[in-house]
Amino acid sequence: MQTLPLPKAISSTLSQLFSAPFRSVLWKSIGLTVAMLIGLWFVLQALNDSFLVPLLSGYPWAVTTLTWILSTGLIIGMGFLLAPVTSVFAGFFLDEIADEVEQTHYPQDPPGKALSMMDSIGITARFFGLVLIGNFIALLLVLFLGLGVIIFFVLNGYLLGREYFQFAALRHHTFSEVEDLRHRHGFEIFIAGLAIALVLTIPIVNFLTPLFAGALMVHVYKRVALKNSSRVAAQ
Repeated sequence: MQTLPLPKAISSTLSQLFSAPFRSVLWKSIGLTVAMLIGLWFVLQALNDSFLVPLLSGYPWAVTTLTWILSTGLIIGMGFLLAPVTSVFAGFFLDEIADEVEQTHYPQDPPGKALSMMDSIGITARFFGLVLIGNFIALLLVLFLGLGVIIFFVLNGYLLGREYFQFAALRHHTFSEVEDLRHRHGFEIFIAGLAIALVLTIPIVNFLTPLFAGALMVHVYKRVALKNSSRVAAQ
């Protein structure tokens, strides 16, 4: 099995990001995100019109001010939510990305097995939660220690590398086997995680983070699996 060194894997992943299958996943994720945010907008507006406006009906200036504040806040908040929520929805289509990478670059290998819906939901939820927690910790540390950039990359490199490697490897192994691979090859996985963290920091481009991460970790898994097989054969 021919595998790609990390720099070549990153280059290959970037070149594949705008292929038709990847664009399809991106548009589906963005579409679901926009639909959810529009639905949230109407729900919050309905709550405002049904409860807050009648409550302040005797104070027209307060109604106008509150409506303006809520509308502005919703627009700003949804702008911030667009990328992370898109990432969550993209997590449900990662098997499509992995299949495309495996068929394109590793057609001679047995194809991976798609994760169950519960596993996909679990990995997606952990990804979202870990990123939120990691960035919250980084924010606290930058306020107190001034090391925010370094901490951001270290935390996200570790968390993103771990979660996306687990996704790629679970398509071929049991959880215990994946944990063994991760512990044996943690540094290589961490370095790949740093590349994912870098993409996460770039506005607009960060919409592509799950696609880039899912595809890159397929390459990393293939390389790690080959190394592990060689080690076992040598024993």
